Amino acid sequence: MWKKNDSVILKIEDMTTEGEGIGKADGFPLFVKDTVIGDEAEVKIIKVKKSYGYGRLMRLLRPSPDRVVPACPVARQCGGCQFQAMAYEKQLELKQKKVKNNLVRIGGLAQVEVQPVIGMESPFRYRNKTQVPFGKDKEGKIVAGFYAGRTHSIIDQEDCLLAQPVCQTIIHIMKQFMEEFRIEPYDEQAHRGLVRHLLIRNGYYTGQIMVCVIINGTELPHKEELIRRLCEIEGMTSICLNINRERTNVIMGKQMVWLYGKRYIEDMIGDIRYQISPLSFFQVNSLQTKKLYDTALAFAGLTGEEIVWDLYCGIGTISLFLARHAKMVYGVEIVEPAVEDAKRNALANGITNAQFFVGKAEEVLPEKYRAEQVKADVIVVDPPRKGCEETLLETIVSMQPRRIVYVSCDSATLARDLKYLTGMGYEVKKVQPVEMFAMGAHVETVCLLGKHSPQLR
Repeated sequence: MWKKNDSVILKIEDMTTEGEGIGKADGFPLFVKDTVIGDEAEVKIIKVKKSYGYGRLMRLLRPSPDRVVPACPVARQCGGCQFQAMAYEKQLELKQKKVKNNLVRIGGLAQVEVQPVIGMESPFRYRNKTQVPFGKDKEGKIVAGFYAGRTHSIIDQEDCLLAQPVCQTIIHIMKQFMEEFRIEPYDEQAHRGLVRHLLIRNGYYTGQIMVCVIINGTELPHKEELIRRLCEIEGMTSICLNINRERTNVIMGKQMVWLYGKRYIEDMIGDIRYQISPLSFFQVNSLQTKKLYDTALAFAGLTGEEIVWDLYCGIGTISLFLARHAKMVYGVEIVEPAVEDAKRNALANGITNAQFFVGKAEEVLPEKYRAEQVKADVIVVDPPRKGCEETLLETIVSMQPRRIVYVSCDSATLARDLKYLTGMGYEVKKVQPVEMFAMGAHVETVCLLGKHSPQLR
């Protein structure tokens, strides 16, 4: 039996969804950060469980042919990227394999074909949203950057290569402002200090910028000077404070204080313009979102005569994308400000055949089906990582839509939900993964289901 501090030689044969390499020492699985498939490495065992363990990379004996030098100098320490040391083509292959494995292992869908992932031409500088924690290092210097993997230890890095270049300028201005006016960053252990996070949102196509300072208080000293400095940046559209005085690791509080400009920025997906507020959900990769929604639209097969329900609709991104091709679209979203954004977005784009409801999808749709016998030709679901609750799936099946388009950010819960739906008379027609998080472990997947067609005998 292996024990802590043992040294082993491993061949890395697979990777986890968190980006850790997996190798076996005499059949005993070890998870090793900073390794990629194909590496042969000397590994020190740092933790042993009953049926698996964790190791630390000590020395690469024979690097994988798919290993590359990470573009970011802090890629190994930072928890933001998991795959920077792997060639991008191999990242896409691994994500396709991950979706396929989950469909087989969890969903029992061995016969379903998974298409190659729709990738990016350039897998950097794509994020339209950046959240940066602030703190102090051991010498008392203000640091800002990203958390080290599985910790809340901040890696001081102003220039994330996934973020827009202007984010580096904004973070630097904020750090200098805090140092000059002796404004303390937040200490989450002691629940003291003022500045917790900086949220930056960029309009990828419009160039508009929003800066939101999350504070453990009600007032930011010398805010006028910070506004002045930020407004020297081209495209600065909105500056605000978010009040979060809770002892929590949840980033955003519920109270907003507006300091400058509009209460939103705008961005485009195709020819539709969206208003995005600080608390709005909006896909972080605007370039790939167009490809994602084009796929969903193609799978929906709209002719202009369909009634569509879009569940977990957020600010109406998919709803409005579909509305121009449908008879009527109904969106459901639990976050009330997002629904208000959706209504404004419909109005701003001259879309009159979209209606939005506030509430949990798993409550709103079943209630409307029971009370009003609402109908749907197509149902689109884009749930959070936990997937759909069974009560919602039951209602969807009862409504008998011709097509279901499932947009998933977690192929494990997707596979679980597909297993239910395929057991209730639907079959999986198409599965298309789309790259939304280059250099990260996650992948978005669009799945088309239709009513099962019995084979003629």
